[in-house]
This record gives sequence, structure tokens and C-alpha cells, in this order.
Amino acid sequence: MSENWLAWVQQMQGIAQAGLAYSKDKYDIERFEQLRELSKEILLQYTKVDANMLDTLLEGEVGYPTPKVAVRAVVFQENKILMVQEEQDGLWSLPGGWADIGLSPREVVVKEVKEEAGIEVEPVRLLAIFDQHHHDHPPSFFHIYNLYLLCEVKGGELKAGMETLDVQYCEQENLPPLSVKRVTKAQIDTFFRFLENPNMETIVD
Repeated sequence: MSENWLAWVQQMQGIAQAGLAYSKDKYDIERFEQLRELSKEILLQYTKVDANMLDTLLEGEVGYPTPKVAVRAVVFQENKILMVQEEQDGLWSLPGGWADIGLSPREVVVKEVKEEAGIEVEPVRLLAIFDQHHHDHPPSFFHIYNLYLLCEVKGGELKAGMETLDVQYCEQENLPPLSVKRVTKAQIDTFFRFLENPNMETIVD
């Protein structure tokens, strides 16, 4: 089966969601509901996602469809990068998570680093905006933009949080097993290039 099938299903979901948000004609609404149900059937047929979980995900998707946004911190100390071990899968990522309603990207990353790694940071610049479709992540139900902010440590003590099992600074060539749905080795290598060349321009997919 084409590896593009999930992207096609996402587009079907987006068309259906936009149609349900803006259509007034009852027959059009019925057709968009049918399209949404068809996309759900495809997902259930070719993935292991639970039907109830899928319904829960879709219930929160209303209005005009847009990509989801995640924000992560890039923190260096002595040529090592800060990483956290995710409780969810036991693998390692950069501290961060979904953008919160009511908070700016800077505020989100400060909050997430404090919660996941125990330290206080100050964002200093945006390094990259990556479209997850353009990188070697596993397939995702959502279309996701990842924002990576370079941060400086201002205080606190390294310690795991409620959603992390461990936290440590890691060398570029000695990384722990990565949670590739969150960050890839190629992306981390890119961030080390910023460390070597602070004047590199922000990367935007």
C-alpha cells in the first residue's frame, strides 16, 4: 500500500471537518459526515488504533482544520544537548510538548522544560520550524509542525518530572534511543550545527 495513504486520509478528514464547520445545506452536511466516516473506516482497517480513541480524537477537531503545533527546547551545556526520557514510551526526546492555548511558544517551552527537566530556561531564538511530513518520523494521525527554540539555563536543578523518567545532557555521538515520533537523529545533528555556527539562519520547512 502506498506510504502516502495516511496523508490522503488526513486530507479527507480535513475536507470533511471544514465542510461540517461551514456548510449550511443539510445534504452537504450529510455528505461531509459520510466522508468523515469513510476516512475513519480506512484508519480502522489499516491501523491498530482503537475505535473509541479515534472517536475521542475527532470530537476535539472542529472548525477549520489546521496542523497541530508542538514546541521543544534545545539546551546545550559543555557541547552536550539536554534530553529527557519520556514516560510514555521509555525513549528519549528534547523537552517540550503540544502548544497550550493561552500561552506563547516562549511560555510553553519554559513551562515544559521546568516540568520535564526541573530547570529554568530563557528562550533566546527560534532555530527551526519543521513540518513532520518532511522528516523521518513515523506516520501520525495529525499533521504536525514542530517548533524548536534555543534556550539558556537560568537556574534550577536537573530532575525528572511527572511525564519523564530521567533527564541528562547527551553527546552528539552518544545519544540514547530516540523517541522518533518527537525528534530524529538528523534533527539533533542540525541543532549541533547551530552550536558550531550560531549565525546560521532559522530553518523553516
